[in-house]
Amino acid sequence: MGASILPDLGTEILIPACAVVGIVFSLVQWLLVSQVKLSPGSQSNNGAGGKNGCADYLIEEEEGLNDHNVVLKCAEIQNAISEGATSFLYTEYQYVGIFMVAFAILIFLFLGSVEGFSMKSQPCTYDLSRMCKPALATAAFSTISFLLGAVTSVVSGFLGMKIATYANARTTLEARKGVGKAFITAFRSGAVMGFLLAANGLLVLYIAINVFKLYYGDDWGGLFEAITGYGLGGSSMALFGRVGGGIYTKAADVGADLVGKVERNIPEDDPRNPAVIADNVGDNVGDIAGMGSDLFGSYAESSCAALVVASISSFGINHEFTPMLYPLIISSVGIIVCLITTLFATDFFEIKAVKEIEPSLKRQLIISTVLMTIGIAIVSWVALPSSFTIFNFGEQKVVKNW
Repeated sequence: MGASILPDLGTEILIPACAVVGIVFSLVQWLLVSQVKLSPGSQSNNGAGGKNGCADYLIEEEEGLNDHNVVLKCAEIQNAISEGATSFLYTEYQYVGIFMVAFAILIFLFLGSVEGFSMKSQPCTYDLSRMCKPALATAAFSTISFLLGAVTSVVSGFLGMKIATYANARTTLEARKGVGKAFITAFRSGAVMGFLLAANGLLVLYIAINVFKLYYGDDWGGLFEAITGYGLGGSSMALFGRVGGGIYTKAADVGADLVGKVERNIPEDDPRNPAVIADNVGDNVGDIAGMGSDLFGSYAESSCAALVVASISSFGINHEFTPMLYPLIISSVGIIVCLITTLFATDFFEIKAVKEIEPSLKRQLIISTVLMTIGIAIVSWVALPSSFTIFNFGEQKVVKNW
């Protein structure tokens, strides 16, 4: 029914190249955030309107505090939160590691004994001691996929937590110059986790597919059955970060309110209360590290599901490499589109007032939607044949690339 315009070599270059661009861009954003120094004398009071360039209603007057003391206090609080969040994650990941290994063993044992698990498998018995070689190999690749997804999910969450604890005090200090400075610092720090998550996930998945292909060859169905473990690993790790961090932060929050405000008459969110620091630690672990892992899990699951659907279409039957990786090509284009869209928020337009933040974020959605629609149209034209078939509830359905 025709062939794709994009050659296989172009696909092999495009996907890893876009992933590397995403990683480099995230590191550049991290470098720009680091330009805000947490050292006395590095903050200047430039800007117009109010104290330190901010409108009076945006800040709380710091009685008896000069710039030197403010910067030192911010650095002290950030170090406490960062140290607590890192310690929490290290402790949590020790238990996550045990779960990861135990669950990987279960995946290997059960999948290795399932009859006809892979298209490459021959009939097997359910006796674990009599597993046939093809099923054993497919179980091994599924287990490796699970471990890759789990490790990538953990790394995504950890990197997100590190940039968050790195940027929070810097955002605070930049807010003393004006809301625009704070917005840019916060937006760039968020872009670090977003780009690292998407780029790392895409790169690891692409490498895993090419490595597994050495064994599976043209058996795309068996390959993508094994690669689905990648999404399972990502979603499994998100459970610990979201639930563990969420329960921890809520317990610390309630404890801080009861002990601080009720017993000691300390204002809410006062850093003199150790439970307030613990509350902020939980916020970083649950809402950032956990959310990063959760977001990666959704990304990996949707990508793996799309690849499985592609494997049962005419692409899989005809062994067409570029159309089979159509979902990954879309993700690659998405990284470039998000890169361009990010520049509209941080470089092309300047935020000068609080009321401009919401329109700026909405502008991001509109720009990214328009650019991504154009990108998907181009990818669909060059990466897919003019027409192809997919299996729709047991029936073959002819689909046009447009």
